[in-house]
Amino acid sequence: MAEGHSFKRTIIVRLPNWIGDVCMCLPALEALRQTGHPMIICARPWAQGLISQFSPDDFVALSGQFMADRRTVAKIPKDIRRNALGLIMPDSFSSAALFAMNGIASCGYQDDGRSLLLRHASRKPDHPVHAVQKWWLLTEFALNQWNVDSPFLLHNPPPPVLLDISDQERSIAEQALQAQELNNHPFVLVAPTATGKHQGKIKVWPHFAALTAELKKQGRAVAMCPPPNERDQALAACPDAILLDALPLKSFCALTQMAELVVCNDSGVSHLAAASGAKQLTLFGVTDPRHTGPWSEHAAQLGQQGQWPSLAAVLTQVQTVLGSPQTPFEQPASAQSI
Repeated sequence: MAEGHSFKRTIIVRLPNWIGDVCMCLPALEALRQTGHPMIICARPWAQGLISQFSPDDFVALSGQFMADRRTVAKIPKDIRRNALGLIMPDSFSSAALFAMNGIASCGYQDDGRSLLLRHASRKPDHPVHAVQKWWLLTEFALNQWNVDSPFLLHNPPPPVLLDISDQERSIAEQALQAQELNNHPFVLVAPTATGKHQGKIKVWPHFAALTAELKKQGRAVAMCPPPNERDQALAACPDAILLDALPLKSFCALTQMAELVVCNDSGVSHLAAASGAKQLTLFGVTDPRHTGPWSEHAAQLGQQGQWPSLAAVLTQVQTVLGSPQTPFEQPASAQSI
């Protein structure tokens, strides 16, 4: 039986630290929103815009420094923390300790020796599941433990939850295209970077430069829009693509919607494009698409763990999706590429 409507305890959620992981938590957040309970979300500062549509009562920006974050979470009023329903998405010991040391009784996966810090510890699925389903199942477990209902849990598997993108965020993306004279022409958006490594291996498909060259020969416009900290990496991997100015996350999501196709690694871009409903092709060679493939009805993927797709296979897939360019693109002299 669900709790009465006269008093609904606040749900305090600790989100993961990576953009792609936060995107894959969107169905779980929608399930929590549909409980009607007040919600406080604790996450890295950049996540605030991504989750604004879930209307949290508060957003607590975390720095990643444990003692500083402990003091930040302690600013949540004590009576709320003591009565809260905590849900910890990350598997780390520190994320469980952060809530426990602030008196927040929490649900989370039993991992990393942290079971004693959790009020309700869930076993991980006994077979590999997609990350979206991993956090969906944890949310379902938590709601069952709390005797709280959510009509969204009737979905199985969880449906994609798309980001709400405002007209202002679209306008910012359009300005970036206009600056490179791309606002009136179809374009392919490539994202030739990926942060971090997986099991010591670089997560970047090695043929983005050759792909761009072939697409340009076909008369297609090819652009990229890396964040400032990945600009040099993107230019080294794909020097002939038109370089757009870096955009805020939600405006970048608008840009993925405007592209004919997004071609990317298994990275934050893949999950941002999926959460935007963009047409995309995600390339795998290091990670497992069964676990982190784009959760979208508009996505295709090539490659597998341990084997990148060939340039020919990617070109064939791009041509299958897009067909022949209607109006060949002639790159203006003012367009910025190196």
